[in-house]
Amino acid sequence: MPARKVGLPNEVPPDLAAGLAVIRTTLEVPADFDPSVTAAAEQAAAHPRLPELDRTDLALITIDPPGSRDLDQAMHIERQGTGYLISYAIADVAAFVTAGDPVDLEAHRRGQTLYAPDRRTPLHPPALSEGAASLLPDQVRPALLWSLTLDAQGQMTEATVARALVRSQEQLDYGQAQAEIDGGAARPTLALLSEVGPKREQRERDRGGVSLQIPEQEIVPPGDDVPPGAASTGEPGWRLAFRVPLPVEGWNAQVSLLTGMAAAHIMLYGQVGVLRTMPPADPGSLRRLRQTAKALGIDWPAELDYPEFVRSLDPAKAVDAAMMNACTMLFRGAGYQAFSGSVPEHPEHAALAIDYAHVTAPLRRLVDRYAGEVCLALCADRPVPIWVLRALDALPDEMAGADRRAKKYEPTIIDLMEVCLLSDRVGERFEATIVEVDRDRKRGVAMVADPAVEAVVRGADLPLGQRATVELVSADFATGAVSFALAAPEPG
Repeated sequence: MPARKVGLPNEVPPDLAAGLAVIRTTLEVPADFDPSVTAAAEQAAAHPRLPELDRTDLALITIDPPGSRDLDQAMHIERQGTGYLISYAIADVAAFVTAGDPVDLEAHRRGQTLYAPDRRTPLHPPALSEGAASLLPDQVRPALLWSLTLDAQGQMTEATVARALVRSQEQLDYGQAQAEIDGGAARPTLALLSEVGPKREQRERDRGGVSLQIPEQEIVPPGDDVPPGAASTGEPGWRLAFRVPLPVEGWNAQVSLLTGMAAAHIMLYGQVGVLRTMPPADPGSLRRLRQTAKALGIDWPAELDYPEFVRSLDPAKAVDAAMMNACTMLFRGAGYQAFSGSVPEHPEHAALAIDYAHVTAPLRRLVDRYAGEVCLALCADRPVPIWVLRALDALPDEMAGADRRAKKYEPTIIDLMEVCLLSDRVGERFEATIVEVDRDRKRGVAMVADPAVEAVVRGADLPLGQRATVELVSADFATGAVSFALAAPEPG
């Protein structure tokens, strides 16, 4: 599970710091920016290219994890007849970065922002990513302003994007936004998000898409509160926590997904752009999932399709958590597909069951800047910039490399954090849920609630989806891994 963005303290335990340094070296994670790149970013921050359209009248807000500074999106929702108008502002990186300049070249080398408990490895220097380009509250910023019109059922009927000046009124974290909604006196945008979000989730169900609400494993630094919905060690200092995402996180994500779908539609119509794609699941994988459900004792009627089956699961239940863990294996092979002059043969994102593009996180993901520029040009009925067209063909490979590094980096950090928490507890027993097993049932994955750890477990006939007592047999800094064994019953 990915390491989540957290507030970053000045100090971390020495063993953790040393391990993080090894991980960064092994995975060739970029170090600090070269002074020439930093200087170019500071110069760009002071001289942005500002649009003429002024929409600072919009009461935009941002909703992000606590402590975030790289704010890509700001939202405003209003009623329009029986439907809704969503104004969704996306940070305008191209207002600061020019193709071929030092900041641009370094961004292509990095691909995306990486997160660790002791530092953030940003795509762009902080002068931009956490400063002049970030949609921080009470600051006038250039943005790509999406206007998304929805009918009463939450179905999108129109989408356009244009450059505009915007100003966010307030920065909220997920807990604050959820508390305001639950309090019954939410500001209009949040109140309407609590209407639009569920309607968009219903549209997802209607088209056969699915989102997995699997408990996330998070690193919590000293002094930080454990996020709402989380369970952790409860001990001082560094902790790991499992948490189920709050409803507002899913609703907020639905607006981002909606924008990506609008972008994909625009680019496919214009026959130029870059999509986020995922191949359909193969029948064999689906059969194996049904066998897993049977082994767990979960009823999966033949007439119930996969998306509706997933929605019937409760991640708070041990057996259902194991089933959801197995469901993550169904859809694999996500990637990017660039095109110009024609459309891809297989453009769909199978898990979402629709065409989709990444356009809402340009501060943290390279490809979004390019897809956003394509949509701007097509909506304005003007040619796509040459600098965008020249970069399209290479973007899928660049992003694939960045994705591979991120998928190794963040889980490896979680593994190291587990070692730090458990290095002096070898031989102790813990209550766990067996959430995954191999075919011979001798090797699997155990989820321990206290401390919040997920690691390899070995034993004979591992009980998939059941609670079990496991013994910690290894917490090794050299390998950066924790392992358990199914514990023998206590004597007598």
